[in-house]
Amino acid sequence: MFKTLGGGALTTNNAKQTHPHPVTELCDDGRRLYASALRSGRITRGEAQQAPCLMEFPLLHPDPDDSDWLRPVPPSAALAQRLNPVEREIQERRHFAIELTDAFEPFMNITAQDPPTTHAITVLEGDSRINAALDLSTAECRTEVLTVQPGGGRSEHSLSQALERGRTVVDRGVSIRTLYQHTVRHSQGTMAYAEQLARDEMEIRTLEELTERLIIFDRTVAYIPARSDRQVALELRHPGLVDYLAQVFELLWRRATPLTEQVAYEPTPDGITGVQRSIAKLLIEGYVDEAIARRLGMNVRTCRAHIAKLATTLGSGSRAQLGYLIAHSQILDQDG
Repeated sequence: MFKTLGGGALTTNNAKQTHPHPVTELCDDGRRLYASALRSGRITRGEAQQAPCLMEFPLLHPDPDDSDWLRPVPPSAALAQRLNPVEREIQERRHFAIELTDAFEPFMNITAQDPPTTHAITVLEGDSRINAALDLSTAECRTEVLTVQPGGGRSEHSLSQALERGRTVVDRGVSIRTLYQHTVRHSQGTMAYAEQLARDEMEIRTLEELTERLIIFDRTVAYIPARSDRQVALELRHPGLVDYLAQVFELLWRRATPLTEQVAYEPTPDGITGVQRSIAKLLIEGYVDEAIARRLGMNVRTCRAHIAKLATTLGSGSRAQLGYLIAHSQILDQDG
């Protein structure tokens, strides 16, 4: 792509790739025999045959006085022979770097005339780019991090990354507030992560349902997923957008329960649990099992087990009848 810049053929193929064998590649016999030849002034051809690498470099040459003997090349001459192509390659690389700099100079001058533009929305594709942006924002953060982490217990890899970032933040006195779903209370890994960061700057609360993943740094930059597989994220820097997301976080935070406290479910008739009441509400709203499980941060099998218990409690023989019985029961009256 650089061939047309500055009129020169600026490709990395300009510099020759010459990598002579270093002396460190000499075999042990080669080292010993070369040292012996330097001390005595020569060695026999028979001895040299024990280390063919001496001739490959080459570090020996025929003795003009006796064809049965070989004389050593002086180390200074051998070193110069090896260094010359390396120095030549360095010079070619330097010349290439100058050409490349000259080619980009007109474009650098254009951008230098105006202050750098801060984009309101930046699309980040791929884990490496997303993580690089998060690492930079973490390093620049000075006061506060707000995070929403939906789903159940997180993987060991995710928790390890979060722990590393979290420590670098709280060690600088930056506060962190994180929202999880109630289901993480049954995840040993997540609870252990919370204990390792349990200090005044770190607070964790949980809710039954959460929005999608959200991270806000200093209320100046926010990150949200742009695709369900989380391989694309949006970096948001528009003050209005970031402020709106921060308000959403604060609303959820006020409704959430601190991780150190027990979740207080209102009593329901017939011993129906708070989780089952949440599932019942989503069922009559038309959500399928997979969507309910995702919203409540549990796997589908656990969700279906709760639905089966709910059906047994209400005396339902089918999914359609279950929806009818939920709608005409009192279990959702307290949500009104």
